[in-house]
Amino acid sequence: MANHKSAEKRARQDAKRRERNRAIRARTRTVLKKVRQELESGAGDPQAQVREAESALRRAATKGVIPKRRASRLVARLARRANQAGKSS
Repeated sequence: MANHKSAEKRARQDAKRRERNRAIRARTRTVLKKVRQELESGAGDPQAQVREAESALRRAATKGVIPKRRASRLVARLARRANQAGKSS
């Protein structure tokens, strides 16, 4: 437990950031899971789905929840799968 005033403040900040990061990470995972399921089933517009996922990933990267390179890599993989799904249908 924090004993100094500055340590107590740091603990409050850490708790607030942890909650924010958990919420952003959970939303991002949910969007990714939904997009991947829709790409596999072939339902809906793949480009719109990828745009939604890209938005969530870029937001998470901007907030520092995930690394920027990981976000870019995941966006590229989703876009590639969406393009393949679009060509096959």
